[in-house]
Amino acid sequence: MKTGELRLASDAQLVVAIGRFRHDALSEVYRRHAPAAFGLARRIVGDPARAEEVVQEVFLRLWNLPDRFDAARGTLRTYLLTQTHGRSVDVIRAEAARRAREERDARMTPESSYDLEREVWDLTQAEHVRDALGRLSEGERRAIELAYFGGHTYREVAVLLGEPEGTVKSRIRSGLGRLRDALVDSGIAGPWRES
Repeated sequence: MKTGELRLASDAQLVVAIGRFRHDALSEVYRRHAPAAFGLARRIVGDPARAEEVVQEVFLRLWNLPDRFDAARGTLRTYLLTQTHGRSVDVIRAEAARRAREERDARMTPESSYDLEREVWDLTQAEHVRDALGRLSEGERRAIELAYFGGHTYREVAVLLGEPEGTVKSRIRSGLGRLRDALVDSGIAGPWRES
C-alpha cells in the first residue's frame, strides 16, 4: 500500500501496515482517531498536558502491539477509546494514590522548622522553673503566679489574696530572688541582679 492510498485504507488495513512498521500508517490512524481520544482523556483527567500524555501512550501501545487490536471484536476507534479510558483512569488513580502518600508522609514527617534540641531545652528549663517555684513558700509562689503567670497588678494580687499591697510586693521581691538563685544553681540562668 502506497502512502497516498493510506487515506483510503480501512482501519484494519492501517493496523496491518502498522504491524509492518509503517510510520505513515500510524500517522493516518492518529489523524483519524486522536482528537476523539484526546477529548475523552481530557474529560477524565482534566488536564490537557496529562491528556496528551495518555493519548501518546495509547498510540505508542498500538505501535508496539498492533496485534492486540481484533477487528472481529469492534472498531479501531472503540478499541482506542477503551484504551484511552483505561489509561486515563489509571492516571487518576495514580495521582490520588500519590497525593494520599504525600499527605501521609507529611503527617509523619516533622516540620522542617521543628527543632528537637530546642524543644528538649525548653522542656528542661520549664522543669527547672517548676522545681524552683516548688521551693518557694506558699505565699511567695501564689503571689508570683498571680502577678507573672496570671498577669495581675500588685494591687489586684493583694485583693485576690486578701493581703496588704506592701506584703504582696515584699513576697514577690523575695520570691523572685530565691527563684533566681535556684535557677542559677541549676545552671539554666546566669547570675543577674534586680534593677
